[in-house]
Amino acid sequence: MRGLLYEFGATFAKGKNALLKDIETTLDALADILPQMVADSLREQVLRIKAIEVDMQAIEKRLQLQLAQDRQMQRIAQIPGVGLLTATAAIATMGEARAFKSGREFCAWLGLVPKQTGTGGKVKLQGISKRGDAYLRTLLIHGARSVLSHTKQPGPWLEQIKSRRPTNVVCVAQAAKMARTIWAVTAKEQDYSQSYMSVRPLA
Repeated sequence: MRGLLYEFGATFAKGKNALLKDIETTLDALADILPQMVADSLREQVLRIKAIEVDMQAIEKRLQLQLAQDRQMQRIAQIPGVGLLTATAAIATMGEARAFKSGREFCAWLGLVPKQTGTGGKVKLQGISKRGDAYLRTLLIHGARSVLSHTKQPGPWLEQIKSRRPTNVVCVAQAAKMARTIWAVTAKEQDYSQSYMSVRPLA
């Protein structure tokens, strides 16, 4: 919508809220030069966006109520980089944590471990396998990016891996570490503590 209206000389402040707030006034101002069919289509699109926003807010409230009632979700939500969506998705996806023998097995199930190829006894590590639940894996990687962006003192393990690996590899390594921690606090039914993050994942 921004790009289309820019062709007619209309500009908006940054952010979705600014666009939705000013678009109706802008459409009225452009009534003489903007085709009616285009104006009507844009108004319909704005209504769809606002309706989706209402639905999203309602779903988020239900998730917050679920989080308030579920102790396991609360434990997971304490982990840096884990928010409401990741905590609820982790429990919904994982089911019974003890079904996995270890945090590494949980990571492998999520597709956060490297694929391995090789012949003659030589093993070569490739990119992550991307098996398992793509939604939860994506949430963990986004959460890992947030940790990398906002952590002022990342700690020796993170500093070391950042010094020798590309940014995307570091994000995946942090996401795998978060997944291991999710499994640990859930399987052991213990609140999060920094010591859970000391287990070194496969980078």
